Amino acid sequence: MQSRYSMNKQNKKPYIKWILMAGALLIAASITVWLYLHDWNMERSLAALTGEIAEQPAPEQSEEVQEEDNIVPEENAEDAEENLPVTPGSEEEALEEETKDATVYPESIELPEEPTYINGILIANKQHPLPSDYAPGVDPEAKSAFDALRAEALESGIDLTAFSVFRDFTRQKQLYEGYVAKDGEEKADRYSARPGFSEHQTGLAFDIGGTGQEQHWAKASFGDTEAGKWVAENAHRFGFILRYPEGKEQVTGYMHESWHFRYVGTQVATEIFEADITLEEYLEAE
Repeated sequence: MQSRYSMNKQNKKPYIKWILMAGALLIAASITVWLYLHDWNMERSLAALTGEIAEQPAPEQSEEVQEEDNIVPEENAEDAEENLPVTPGSEEEALEEETKDATVYPESIELPEEPTYINGILIANKQHPLPSDYAPGVDPEAKSAFDALRAEALESGIDLTAFSVFRDFTRQKQLYEGYVAKDGEEKADRYSARPGFSEHQTGLAFDIGGTGQEQHWAKASFGDTEAGKWVAENAHRFGFILRYPEGKEQVTGYMHESWHFRYVGTQVATEIFEADITLEEYLEAE
């Protein structure tokens, strides 16, 4: 018969075996996790266990570097600029942007020291003012052309009068301020030039009406009179153009004026008349 001691010893043997196996598995699992945490690198794992810090080589830089936002490589700067939003890069470009609407006076523009000529033609409008001291008086060539125009009209029984021709800066200032006081600046700017911007200051503009028909002077109704129709059809043969045609306010800057004619010479006047365009459109096409 076995003693109680022998029986207890025999019963303990299986438990010891299982404890040893569990311990071995736990150690193996710990080693596996440790190697995994150190990229399966035995040297790094041992160095970590001993407290040493292994010097790691710097990662190689990829040939295709990811560009940061808003940073353009120097060698590609020119190509990138072509795709950037277009903004005025000079005073001239800024002025061009401001003056697309011919009816509006640019805020940044100032009176120049010299008048503006385009292809030899003096231009005065809301974008091309005159010097304040520019005062040539009535142009002699234009005056002779009007006299010839009037003489031929008389042969058809039509008597013409140039009731307003040259006006200097001071006189234009008086007129403009009077119109502003009467109708306000916005309305006045549609039919009257500010001082320094008036075509009458060039001495080449003629306001024409029928003699003895003052009720139609400086009024749209002049265009419906016999005299108005005759001038509209024949003025170009003497070097004059209807300066502000109907429906062209956005181009010339001013509302239609059936009585306002501008001397430009017979060749230019004929070309403008036959093409049915304005002085601005003619100069732009040149």
